Amino acid sequence: MRAYIARRFLYMLLMMIMASVVSFAVITLPPGDYMTSYIMRLKAQGQDVGLEEELALRRQYGLDQPLPVQYFKWVSRFIKGDMGRSFEYNRPVVEVLMPRLGMTMVVSVAALIVTYLIAIPIGIYSALHQYSIPDYIFSIIAFIGVSMPNFLLALILMVFAYRTFGISIGGLFSLQFVDAPWSWAKFVDLLRHLPIPLAVIGLSGTAWLMRTMRATLLDEIHKPYVQTARAKGLKEGQVLRRYPIRVALNPIASTIGWQLPNIFSGQTIVSIVLDLPTIGPVLLRALMTEDMFLAASTVMITTALTLVGTLLSDLLLGWLDPRIQVG
Repeated sequence: MRAYIARRFLYMLLMMIMASVVSFAVITLPPGDYMTSYIMRLKAQGQDVGLEEELALRRQYGLDQPLPVQYFKWVSRFIKGDMGRSFEYNRPVVEVLMPRLGMTMVVSVAALIVTYLIAIPIGIYSALHQYSIPDYIFSIIAFIGVSMPNFLLALILMVFAYRTFGISIGGLFSLQFVDAPWSWAKFVDLLRHLPIPLAVIGLSGTAWLMRTMRATLLDEIHKPYVQTARAKGLKEGQVLRRYPIRVALNPIASTIGWQLPNIFSGQTIVSIVLDLPTIGPVLLRALMTEDMFLAASTVMITTALTLVGTLLSDLLLGWLDPRIQVG
């Protein structure tokens, strides 16, 4: 096991190196750079920016050097924990990401917990009561959840809440608590605003997990080893818990590798529609303005979390199903 984990960490290191090169190259691929768009905005505002001023700004931000030099400087600082400086915010990248990381974790982790707590029991119930009325109802809801984009549901809920109750459901806090220090009243206000983001973000995930759990469990409960366990006199609850349900969790466990980067970045489009203070909109803005250090650092963190999540998924699969060998 130790040798396997050591090999995986070596592969992860190589993948991180490749991801850093590819992400930096793709982000800098469009013509121009941040300074080009920044100078264009200054000129659009009526400011006259001469060639000498432009060269001075490029030297100030380090954009006068070749891209390979910029890349190696960024990587060398990134290894030491310095992610560089954001051009758009004129602040270190860490200072830009950290204030939004807490809210991103709250929304994403809460949505993930709610998704698993709802999807797995419903999937088990639907499989054990196949073709019953509740099974049909849950299936219809699941099809709607899979087919409807999250941002569309967010827009529908926003319009419904405003027209019906005259309230805005955007954001995670009321206006009086946005910049206020943390207190019990602010925490309660956060809890009041969480249900809508959780419902929007968790709908598609719940629908997909529910259908996956149902289909996998239906396939397992009809296999010979389950019938053998029943013939030996085991109670139905013991049979289900020890064998088919445990095996049916394999596809769900294998998706944990996708969940860690989602927890970090959050649902970008949903965050924009609902005006959530998460990292997703910051990444989108960085890509649009070619804020390469902010965008590349965010992509690197997401890549690292994906690799760690994949390793955790493989280890969890080996624990759930003894037939899966680490080697």
